[in-house]
Amino acid sequence: MSNASLVTVFILTGLSHSPVLDAPLFGIFLVVYVLTVLGNLLILLVIRVDPQLHTPMYYFLSNLSFIDMWFSTVTVPKMLMTLVSPSGRAISFHSCVAQLYFFHFLGSTECFLYTVMSYDRYLAISYPLRYTSMMSGSTCALLATGTWLSGSLHSAVQTTLTFHLPYCGPSQIQHYFCDAPPILKLACADTSANEMVIFVNIGVVASGCFLLIVLSYMFIACSILRIRTPEGRHRAFQTCASHCTVVLCFFGPGLFIYLRPGSRDAVDGVVAIFYTVLTPLLNPVVYTLRNKEVKKALLKFKNGSVFTQGK
Repeated sequence: MSNASLVTVFILTGLSHSPVLDAPLFGIFLVVYVLTVLGNLLILLVIRVDPQLHTPMYYFLSNLSFIDMWFSTVTVPKMLMTLVSPSGRAISFHSCVAQLYFFHFLGSTECFLYTVMSYDRYLAISYPLRYTSMMSGSTCALLATGTWLSGSLHSAVQTTLTFHLPYCGPSQIQHYFCDAPPILKLACADTSANEMVIFVNIGVVASGCFLLIVLSYMFIACSILRIRTPEGRHRAFQTCASHCTVVLCFFGPGLFIYLRPGSRDAVDGVVAIFYTVLTPLLNPVVYTLRNKEVKKALLKFKNGSVFTQGK
């Protein structure tokens, strides 16, 4: 980090809206945030206590729920503070650094995790007889650890590139959380090289992961077409539908914001709400409503029978 930075406190402008909407927006986002945390906690708990969900697919899903819970926590509480009072818009320089780091750490880890989950679905559908040996417990742990370490490294690069520049004023960030594009606009130095490196860095990670996911599903589609029974094809398709839904909801807004020339603060803010506020809530909803195994586990959890099974 640069010692030349004179700014000690940044001011988040928050969402672009009429002040009359402060209270309604606060209520809506608070409810969404609470539901996101509780929904992902519930999935974590059900997967933990139900032995039938101790499979690679649900191991990765539990990682996803853990990420989503904290991914939302990194941005939403501060956004709620900006809606409550003007003083809530202030964020210290070091808190801004931490927020940007954890935002990209969890976001890029989720990006890598979606790729691993598509590979898991490919093995499960294409090699059902060898799936258990190919996706062993140690393999799952190794893949999950790789996603977390890769996300940490990627975020460290983003954070270092952003905050090694001097910031001497102005200090008003045109966003509701600390992110690289709006912060770089405040730097007292030429940021073209930084913007290009960040653009390439995010582009390689996001586009690479997305292409690998598409490639996995191309092979999955070929495997599904080789299944002889309609019931088998439908069942295989159902196991992938939830993952496809959340992948599109996650990658679409992210690619829109980071991989296009120019920036429109108001538009970026609205799109960012989708993947920072709504997508973490969407994941438990999609995996709960579309997944029969999770619904059965929730029913057993409600009736208490899951605890008697585990004894």
